[in-house]
Amino acid sequence: MPLKRNHLLLIGLLLFFAGVQFRLIDSFTLNERSSHFVAAQLGDRGTQQTNLWQNIPVRKIVQPPRWLGLALMSFGSVLALKSLLMKGHE
Repeated sequence: MPLKRNHLLLIGLLLFFAGVQFRLIDSFTLNERSSHFVAAQLGDRGTQQTNLWQNIPVRKIVQPPRWLGLALMSFGSVLALKSLLMKGHE
């Protein structure tokens, strides 16, 4: 099924705003459940240990690269503009 105009516009806007969000943050901290999932998938056992002094589970901090936000914003804007140039009754 080919993508229609409104689907392409929605995908483009979502990617654009996700890119804006990635440009606004420097890092984010995963919760305990997500940290365990990432550790299990990547084979990193350091995030599953607890802090011996406070008995608090260690949470993984993710720092996305700066170019990721720009890439998502540019790709999303290209999709949104392409959807506006498409004919309405395809």
